[in-house]
Amino acid sequence: MRRAILAALVTVAVSTTVGVGTGGPAAAADDYYLATTEQVSNRVLVWNRNVAWTDANLYWQFDPGTTSGAWQNLSGVRIRATSAFGTVALVTASGGRAAIIDVKSGQPRATTADILWQATPGGNPHAIERIPDNGSIIVASSGGTLKLYAPTAISKPSTLALVQTISLPGAHGVLYDPTYKYLWAIGQGKLVSYKVNGTYRNTRLAATGTAINLGTYTNSDGVTKPNLGHDLQPSYTDPNTLFITHTTGVYSVDTSSRTLTSISATTRVKAYVNQAPGGERAWVRADNTGSKTWGSPSVQFFDSTGTATETKTRSGAEFYKVRNWTTAFE
Repeated sequence: MRRAILAALVTVAVSTTVGVGTGGPAAAADDYYLATTEQVSNRVLVWNRNVAWTDANLYWQFDPGTTSGAWQNLSGVRIRATSAFGTVALVTASGGRAAIIDVKSGQPRATTADILWQATPGGNPHAIERIPDNGSIIVASSGGTLKLYAPTAISKPSTLALVQTISLPGAHGVLYDPTYKYLWAIGQGKLVSYKVNGTYRNTRLAATGTAINLGTYTNSDGVTKPNLGHDLQPSYTDPNTLFITHTTGVYSVDTSSRTLTSISATTRVKAYVNQAPGGERAWVRADNTGSKTWGSPSVQFFDSTGTATETKTRSGAEFYKVRNWTTAFE
């Protein structure tokens, strides 16, 4: 039976900027698994945190078998549990595709033959989420939309159909919050919560509460623009905390007061996660070089105080997202 890795994100804010470093190996690093989207080989790659990140050590992978067309540039992955199929991987690709992948126990590799459902939302799909006990799927595309797909039966993903399109400029992340039963979505200049109404094909999202302002920045031309949200992740130690990254930093979000606290002023952080019990965290920061300037061949690790500890680097790779290998929502 596939091991469920319960991750945790620390809620202590770090006031100083944390840079990407290449320090020595972390002492007594927690034993857990991370999923990454790697865009050169165009695969979702999962490793134990403590092994060399080589193909020989892969725990699981999804390989759509192409680096062109709708499956090119895998951009998002999230692990969820279902009653009908057990563990599934929710995957998006910037080429236009979104899908549910069957993660069969004991089988370390999945391909397009293991797809339970797929759609082509278009507009550079960046993130995907599943509503528990409902079976609906939400896809965020940076072209500016959230698309809601609802089924006629929870146990039959093949019945999913598009039922709602919501405008959200710069949409990059979606996350279901079981505490409030909200869907959170991050885009250009704001983090928005949506209430989930109805069931099956009657499922709809409705904005609720005050949108959280992500602030602005001044670009190289001297123009002030809204910060663009990049990543949106949960806290597993505090149900009232989320973690986000945007153009100019990394922040924790208090979902009860809807306020932001700065963790780091480091720019270009595309993904941010943290683990329990030791509070180790990891991120991917775009390096503006290589074949995918928005990615990096490295995943940087930090201890619970924000001090850089170890860098996992895979030569020739371009990581875009790093994710906890866990089906837990928070």
